[in-house]
This record gives sequence, C-alpha cells and structure tokens, in this order.
Amino acid sequence: MNIQSFMDGYKAAWEARDPSAFAALFHTDGEYHNTPFQVQRGNAELADYWKRVQLQEDVQVTFEVLTEGPGFGVAHWHVTYQVASEELFAIWAKSTGTGLPARKPGDALPRMVLDGVLQAKFVEDRCKEARIWWHSTPMAA
Repeated sequence: MNIQSFMDGYKAAWEARDPSAFAALFHTDGEYHNTPFQVQRGNAELADYWKRVQLQEDVQVTFEVLTEGPGFGVAHWHVTYQVASEELFAIWAKSTGTGLPARKPGDALPRMVLDGVLQAKFVEDRCKEARIWWHSTPMAA
C-alpha cells in the first residue's frame, strides 16, 4: 500500500460512510490518531470510531498527495458534508472547544468544511499508523 491507494480507500470509505471499509485499510493492530491526544487501535475501535460519519450526508472528499516514500506518505485532504443530526453537531461543537454556535429553533443544520493533513505509515498492504491534523468550521451561507 502507498499513500495514493490509502487515500483512495479513505475517500471511498468516508463518502460511502462505511466503518468496515475504513477499518479494512488498517492492519489488525493499526492505529488512527484522530487528534494528537486520541488514538483508536485495532479494527474494532477503528470501525466504532468511524460510525460517526454515518451522521453525515452528501460527503465530498478531495485530497492531494504531498509526499511519499517507501512505507510512508503525507496527504492534504478537504471534506465537506451536511450535518445530518443534532448529535453530530454537538460532537463537532464540543471538539472545537468553542461550544455551539448560535442557532434559532428550526434553523437548518450547517454544512461543514474540514481541512487537514494525514501522515501514514504502511507495512505491506495495510496502514500501520495514520495521524491527522485538522480544522473544521461551518460553511459560510
């Protein structure tokens, strides 16, 4: 596996909102560091973490490979999606540390924009470790 094939699978798993496809990108003891302070290890934790994408709709993922070498790679990724539940919106607001933006009852849930970098290490045909750094914000109206 290389960064291009990993990112192709990452994009496909995210756009399909498929936790099993995401977990299948990793070795059985693979790690996904979704922040510098959180890590999911092993296929069960990876799939469980990825279930949150099922609360997203109309997911669009793009990426650009920045660098690669034997057994590693770095890519810049960009994602937009429609928040599909108040639960996901609350998860996002908590993760930003800023709380929920002001919304009036009946206001539509926002479309989110995420921008980030992914660094991955590969062993043979699977990812051994992936680390992401990212920022998210509601899309401007």
